[in-house]
Amino acid sequence: MITGAYGLVGSAIVRLLEKMGFENLQPVGRRECDLTDKKKVEELFKNNQPEYVFHCAAKVYGILGNMNNKALSFYDNVMINTNIIHSCKLVGVKKILAMGTGAVYPFPSPGLPLKEDMIFMGRPHNAENSYAQAKRAMLAMLEAYNESHQMEWAYIVSCNLFGPNDKFDTTNGHVVPSLIKKFFDAKKTNSKVSVWGDGSAKRDFLFVDDAAFSAITVMNEISGSVNIGSGEVLSIRDIVSYLEKITDMQGQVEWDSSKPNGQDYRAYDLSKLNQTSFKKRYSIEQGLHITWDWYKSRN
Repeated sequence: MITGAYGLVGSAIVRLLEKMGFENLQPVGRRECDLTDKKKVEELFKNNQPEYVFHCAAKVYGILGNMNNKALSFYDNVMINTNIIHSCKLVGVKKILAMGTGAVYPFPSPGLPLKEDMIFMGRPHNAENSYAQAKRAMLAMLEAYNESHQMEWAYIVSCNLFGPNDKFDTTNGHVVPSLIKKFFDAKKTNSKVSVWGDGSAKRDFLFVDDAAFSAITVMNEISGSVNIGSGEVLSIRDIVSYLEKITDMQGQVEWDSSKPNGQDYRAYDLSKLNQTSFKKRYSIEQGLHITWDWYKSRN
């Protein structure tokens, strides 16, 4: 079973599993089930009896969206995750892999690069704290269900992911999809691209097909919390520069330093992931090109 099967990560996992020859897939999106409804989720699991669950469903916002919807973000995500994990236990799922987020790490960082055992060493960044605390609660629940019910689990702490089926929303979207929409709109109207902040914030960005490949590798090979990333830390300015080239919009960018940058620097220790058979297949530029072409072909 793949929850969030039509979103960014879920759809990529479905595509990759199909490509690998898996047939008995159960994609779950909003049209199949309201995952905040305990009774409906338990029925879904009892009817389908999944053996392995990729739990990718979440109520996701970008920086501004997280700041504007704190209560809703916390409530919806806690309900979704609680219902899914408890239902896994009810039907005896062999292993659940749950998608976390880099936002779970404390701010300021207890150390860099960020290691999985640092997650509970302080409070998350205030801009994303409700979403992050809901994702932390999911991790705490997985640990509890393993101790009480021997449930096998893995929890992916992801860097900034991007790709087809993302939320291309300039207000509530994440960095890359927001930028792609801004470039697309500016190109269409022959205007400048306004970018938040000064471009100095640095992140690890990973194309979603690589994220899906890493998730399947983790499901097969390791348990516990695992950071995933490209191992390459780029500034927002670097991403903008790639997009200028891809969209042929050089010199059309204006930086709005009155808007927030987000956290200055975030890099992940990938030692656990590097012990697996996972190898990155796409460069950032290739991933951005594929995502731009995908978005352009649908708008």
